[in-house]
Amino acid sequence: MKLKSFFIIAFVALVGSACKESFFDINTNPNSLPTASPSFVFTNALNTTSTNMLGPNETGSYWSGQWTQGNGYIISTTLFAYNFTNGDFNYWDGYYDNLQDYQFVINNADTYNQKYLKGPAKVMKAMLFQQLLDMYGNVPYSDALKGTEILAPKFDDQKAVYESLITLLDDAIVDLKANTFASAFAGSDIVFKGNTTKWTQFANSLKMRILIRQSKIAGRDAYIKTEINKIVSQGSGFITGEEVGVGGPSFYLATAGKLNPIYNNWGYDANGAKRALNNYPRLTQFLFTGLKAAGDTLRLKRIAYANGGENGNVPGTSVQKEIAANYNGTPFGVSSGYLPANTSSLGPSLLVKGEYNRPYILMTASEVQFLLAEAKQRFSDVTLPGTAQSYFEAGIVQSFRVLGANTAGAANFKGSKINNYDWDASTDKLAAIAIQKWTALTNFSGLEAWAEYRRTNLPVTPQSIQIVGETKRPVRFFYPNTELGSNGENVKAQGTIDVFTTKLFWDVD
Repeated sequence: MKLKSFFIIAFVALVGSACKESFFDINTNPNSLPTASPSFVFTNALNTTSTNMLGPNETGSYWSGQWTQGNGYIISTTLFAYNFTNGDFNYWDGYYDNLQDYQFVINNADTYNQKYLKGPAKVMKAMLFQQLLDMYGNVPYSDALKGTEILAPKFDDQKAVYESLITLLDDAIVDLKANTFASAFAGSDIVFKGNTTKWTQFANSLKMRILIRQSKIAGRDAYIKTEINKIVSQGSGFITGEEVGVGGPSFYLATAGKLNPIYNNWGYDANGAKRALNNYPRLTQFLFTGLKAAGDTLRLKRIAYANGGENGNVPGTSVQKEIAANYNGTPFGVSSGYLPANTSSLGPSLLVKGEYNRPYILMTASEVQFLLAEAKQRFSDVTLPGTAQSYFEAGIVQSFRVLGANTAGAANFKGSKINNYDWDASTDKLAAIAIQKWTALTNFSGLEAWAEYRRTNLPVTPQSIQIVGETKRPVRFFYPNTELGSNGENVKAQGTIDVFTTKLFWDVD
């Protein structure tokens, strides 16, 4: 796809120069394509990121216990019996290909007088590397993205790369503050439309994710607190009251190949016909049991449609009456007895017929508030201005908002005496934060939910029904066979990988 884009750009450049004398310059190398404008590459890179994240987020939604498989299909033993090899879950190649695009922008922005793209490209580079680390552990970083200069990049220690990503985000913020977007090129930014303040807030929010991920590691407290205080001193703040999303109404179109990737995969085609895969992901029984027990029905009805799915004649509503009794979850990994007509599908927070042009969410404001809550609860002396309780309660409010539920309903849990909902009544504050964060990530950030599940071991979700008499669960992916084939010695240098016991550096429990 990347080569196709470059050939199109090359063709346009060729046609546009056909009447110029320089076209006939005998020193022009006909075998060398003209380079692309960083603004074009950046837009395409953002779109590719949203498409690439679909797979990891789906897998993470399963392995964090939020989603399972509908019984209209033969059960996937790869996903639910954990029978996978280095031929499965190759998100590696797509991520590194996408990273090459962002590196191209970073390397060429100055030459094209598009310096305002360097900061956003660095932020995206940091986000993608953080996700790669959370999937695979040690990865090529310092030797990576150098093209033919280094064909067999060495792998860097994951902890060291995590620290390097903080530095990269610091660099990104310097670039963002120094380079205002040229108004003519704001459209190339399909995330924030050239708003460098929001890009800086996104960078700070990613820093919090990276720092809190390490918060259970012995000896990291001083480093984490110092870095959090630096964010506060920097003064730009965090993403609040809105999501970080790619695309949206001005980008996605009701045309095949141009729909929001979630809508296209699990929703409808460009003509409004329901996709067969709409029956594949189902919300878990465990998720529903917890929501119903707490009386959290406002979010329940936004996370899922009632049994039988969406009413296509009245988009955004369910076929059946939307009462709690008509929302049935599916036990994790079950292979029969829970057909699509009798279970709940992905809800209006994610899919509504005709709404093909929603942004693809990269990070929610709710996640950021729960990060701040944990930071303040663990490190009471950090200079964050709010309290752990205020951030926790704001996280629930923001979860209601992004799901499309009435945010006034969030206030019902204050003073409710419900454990893990009411701050004062919650016996373990960190557990309450983790469980509410897990709930809030449902439908939006499966990969992040799985990472947090591995870090906190919360909530305590049931084992897959496909696993009998064992407690094993995946803690990472294998390095893909494509990397073994092209960079074998460096892959082998990582030692024997056991996907059930070779934990990532932040997974200490």
